[in-house]
Amino acid sequence: MPVASTRGPLAALDRRLADGSERPQLTGWRRLLTEFWWFGVKQARACVFAGVFFLAVFVVPRGGVLGLARYDVLLVVALALQAWLIWARIETVDEAKAILAFHAAGFALEVYKVTLLPTPSWTYPDAALTKVAGVPLFAGFMYAAVGSYVMQSWRLLHMRIHHHPPFALTGTLAAALYLNLFTHHWVADLRWILLAVALGLYARCFIGFTPLDRERRMPFLLGFVLIGFFIWVAENIGTFFGIWRYPDQLGAWVTVSLGKWSSWTMLALMSFALVSNLKHVKERIHLAP
Repeated sequence: MPVASTRGPLAALDRRLADGSERPQLTGWRRLLTEFWWFGVKQARACVFAGVFFLAVFVVPRGGVLGLARYDVLLVVALALQAWLIWARIETVDEAKAILAFHAAGFALEVYKVTLLPTPSWTYPDAALTKVAGVPLFAGFMYAAVGSYVMQSWRLLHMRIHHHPPFALTGTLAAALYLNLFTHHWVADLRWILLAVALGLYARCFIGFTPLDRERRMPFLLGFVLIGFFIWVAENIGTFFGIWRYPDQLGAWVTVSLGKWSSWTMLALMSFALVSNLKHVKERIHLAP
């Protein structure tokens, strides 16, 4: 689906972002700064779901709104936002289904970490009508926001993947990364081994993206390491506002362990494994010979 087919308040911006006309007059530092500017604009636009959702995290008071608990309000915001994305044609129904699958996988992980472990990895301290097994239903949308961002970046930056490993291998790796998030509490944590496997699989793989009118390239894994970092930053924001808390944050807030960065990098890789099954995404993934 072309970017310009969106409707609503973002339609004009998307038409501007879709303009890929050549600008040969831009050279040197002027081209660098212009491409950097448009790259930032497109990244911000790709974060429309995450940005609005985290804005709600900032502005919804802990006591809730009109008698509705904060977690319940955040669920209403997330559902309304997802419905708007489909109405505005920012996401297709098929894309929304892929994001829903990511939501379900994230929610299952939350229930395991919060309720099923002898010592919860983190907690949601507030009461809510929409809490299931100690986890508010809106929590899955925090994972879905990652999938939405990947989807929008793919479209807005006209991304292509070159020398991508066979899907059977990357799908198996994604499943192993997800499983390790559960099993590392009981057996050895294999994340570094799995990330080493990812490094081997994606060693020759790179992402082609177009900030303005020319394709630029970066190593595939570097992109997802950066995504993992920004999710870690967002997690610090969420815990600062008390949406959820780690055990070491119960007395006073402290920054989230930097080790979580690797977990979010794995999450980003898993999200792409889901997104890559969409037909229009697969068309721009070139498998390694």
